Amino acid sequence: VQLQASGGGLVQAGDSLRLSCAASGRFHNTYAMAWFRQALGKEREFVAGIRSTADTSYEKTVGGRFTISRDNSKNSVFLQIHSLKPEDTAMYYCAVDVTGFGKPTSPYDYWGPGTQVTVSS
Repeated sequence: VQLQASGGGLVQAGDSLRLSCAASGRFHNTYAMAWFRQALGKEREFVAGIRSTADTSYEKTVGGRFTISRDNSKNSVFLQIHSLKPEDTAMYYCAVDVTGFGKPTSPYDYWGPGTQVTVSS
């Protein structure tokens, strides 16, 4: 499975962004997909996950500003971020969980190269 994320960039605080990630190769729609992020000097953290059924999980601190969705017909997952804050600055990675659960502690087998989000104040 190969993953390619896009949609990152340099934005101002308060702006919105929509990140996209497309899967290719031996991807199956029963797989869960998720977004993680890693800020400079910090550990990678789970942001949101989504099962093939569209059930979602969110890291509790992201509040209601993040929305994960997927399009099974395009093997894609999206992350809509509203009201961006400087602390959202990070490399955002999409990942695939073949067990299908998409939880923070799920085993993620495939990772994309990431897309950088930088939020200026």
